[in-house]
Amino acid sequence: MTRALRPSPAVLDPTTAGTRSLRRSSPRYGEKLIQGLLALAALVSVATTLGILASLVIPTVGFFQDVSIVSFLTGTEWSPLFARARFGVLPLVTATFVVTTVAMLIAIPFGLGGAVFLSEYSSRRFRKVFQPVLEVLAGIPTVVYGFFALTFVTPNILQKFWPGGEPPDVYNMLAAGLVMGVMILPTVASLSRDAMGAVPQALRAGALALGSTRRQTTIKVVVPAALSGIVSAFVLGISRAVGETMIVLIAAGGTPNLTLDPREGAQAMTSFIASAGFGDQQTGTTGYNTIFAVGALLFVITFVMNFFSIRLVRRFREVYE
Repeated sequence: MTRALRPSPAVLDPTTAGTRSLRRSSPRYGEKLIQGLLALAALVSVATTLGILASLVIPTVGFFQDVSIVSFLTGTEWSPLFARARFGVLPLVTATFVVTTVAMLIAIPFGLGGAVFLSEYSSRRFRKVFQPVLEVLAGIPTVVYGFFALTFVTPNILQKFWPGGEPPDVYNMLAAGLVMGVMILPTVASLSRDAMGAVPQALRAGALALGSTRRQTTIKVVVPAALSGIVSAFVLGISRAVGETMIVLIAAGGTPNLTLDPREGAQAMTSFIASAGFGDQQTGTTGYNTIFAVGALLFVITFVMNFFSIRLVRRFREVYE
């Protein structure tokens, strides 16, 4: 009858065996510093948002003490800086959405098409040359885009080659939207291309192995797999278009006009804020507080749009290991 061999205490206790215990090591000072800097960066972004809200709330409340919120949101005349003031913000909201729609009709199809080409069809050498050139467009100052729309696009393209009917005015929303779409195009293309580049190569190889063409693989495999990133690129482009100031101020004009015709000039919300901010309105008056009321409305519109877009992105998000 043999006795079972029992391990010695030295084997059971790693400490007595001279080995180090497998305890979780504490973070080093450099890691703690990096964590603190990252937390500070997140805190700065949150504090900035709260600061914007704090700067908007008090003047906006003062404005709505003098003006009905219903007449503000549903009124069709906007002339807050004149003797017979009218505070209907619909002309500004309509102009903002018309210019944004025109811009996204340019940025979304051409940006997504450029992203598909760079990700799935172009050679590596072409991509290294073309993508930095495309991204240079995002670094051009917006005031340059505005003067380009006013002095070149409108007289030399829109008015000269208008197919029929009344050509666009000197100040028009169409030129502002077209040039704004060109400005936003690199952002949409770069972010969409990064989203498609993150799709695992195994998905492409599997689709090609089943007999799919490159076009079928791109449309039915790559784009659906990168849909959350592509939607995020679209939302960022729309937010950039809604908040753009100088292009709309220079190319679309500064006259409030309730119209859906992009050939006419109009004043957007951002252009009103920019022009009224340099006016001679006395601080604390109702005319001065219109700047904050319009800014608060713009903030709410952007917040609601981002809220629903985040829910949409989370719904279609794909996670690959």
